[in-house]
Amino acid sequence: MEFKISKDLILELEQHIVNKNDSELERLLSDMHHADIAEILDELDFDEATYIFKVLDSEKTSEILLELEDDLRENILKRLSAKEIAEELDELNTDDAADIIAELSQSKKEEVISELDDLEHAKDIIDLLRYDEDTAGGLMGKELVKVNENWSVLTCVKEMRAQAENVSRVHSIYVVDDENRLKGRLSLKDLLTTSTKTQIAEIYIKKVTSVNVDAEDVEVARIMQKYDLEAIPVVDAMGRLVGRITIDDIIDVIRDEADKDYQLAAGISQDVEADDSILELSKARLPWLVLALLGGFITVRVLGLFEGAMAEHGNLFFFTPLIAAMAGNVGVQSSAIIVQGLANNTLSGSLFNRLIKEISLSLFNGAILASILFLGSYFLLGEPPIIGVVITSALVSVIIIASLIGTFIPLLLDKFGVDPALATGPFITTSNDICGILIYFSIAKMILGF
Repeated sequence: MEFKISKDLILELEQHIVNKNDSELERLLSDMHHADIAEILDELDFDEATYIFKVLDSEKTSEILLELEDDLRENILKRLSAKEIAEELDELNTDDAADIIAELSQSKKEEVISELDDLEHAKDIIDLLRYDEDTAGGLMGKELVKVNENWSVLTCVKEMRAQAENVSRVHSIYVVDDENRLKGRLSLKDLLTTSTKTQIAEIYIKKVTSVNVDAEDVEVARIMQKYDLEAIPVVDAMGRLVGRITIDDIIDVIRDEADKDYQLAAGISQDVEADDSILELSKARLPWLVLALLGGFITVRVLGLFEGAMAEHGNLFFFTPLIAAMAGNVGVQSSAIIVQGLANNTLSGSLFNRLIKEISLSLFNGAILASILFLGSYFLLGEPPIIGVVITSALVSVIIIASLIGTFIPLLLDKFGVDPALATGPFITTSNDICGILIYFSIAKMILGF
């Protein structure tokens, strides 16, 4: 059952903090999962959270540290000495420790690294800090199990036992040569059912999926998703095994990428959260709101070009929001499908065939919607048939154009290295609004002859 924070629990913890009753705090939190404790600490103020954090042992708090919200973790780290932080990092895998230490100032980093007890652990962390956080090198951990192709099964088992002590979970056994180049992987079943004198070179599986240390994190996520991998080895330019990436890190990448795309689609240009300051939220939202405002000015200008038409046929004006809304909705639907296909790498077939399909779909949907609109304008609103012809013709045309724009824009953005998720936000909506209004009144002008 999922843990739920109660007000009574928070009050009890706060009372024990005031009374400095450390034993009771440990008793209350001892059997809780580290993720649940992190959730509790997020509900407390910084001083209370830090107090509890210092009461618990580092074996537990190291895992809690990874689950905390960024601002709380930052404040707790500021309140810990270099030695206390080092004690936390000694309990973590190298990839997680590198993520934590990367958040510190340069001077604090050096202090913390100097306090680490395990020199090999410190060396691995320093090595990981060299890589960009958005690459395979920035995601990988150094903890893995590897065996040499020239070893016998008996030697392999002995070496694996020693290596596994530093690995929390063994996903795969990797096979390397004398130069540490990745050669393949070893099946645990084959290892257990083969004679102890057999060489690993005779039984290992040569086919293994790996990624280069400089590969982008989203590309790593795509590969692991495609091949349904729990872990993937990372190699350098010479093919040497340098680390592995596990599924928990990839889930974080997928979630972060989804959050970023969702914000871009909503017209938020920076990574922000609800608790950020007004200034930070404004900086993220304002650019797209300004774009929408400029688009509104253009729309007003377009309407001004047809002022005479609206004076002569005032009822045309009342259908303007409908046409603009349909243009925006259709454009967002089309772009969302393309963006999803680009993100999942599932787009197939030629661009020409895709456009033909979009046009066919637009004609089909447009015909149904136009029929509903014509009947509604005539029987419900009492508009003359000629007005029905104008608005239905405009609707079909707008749907076709909007769907083509919604298809082209994300493909164009992707080609030039711009995140295509931009095409599902205010950008596509504003452009389709303008095109929709222009098409609507142009068709009205042609049919009504004003």
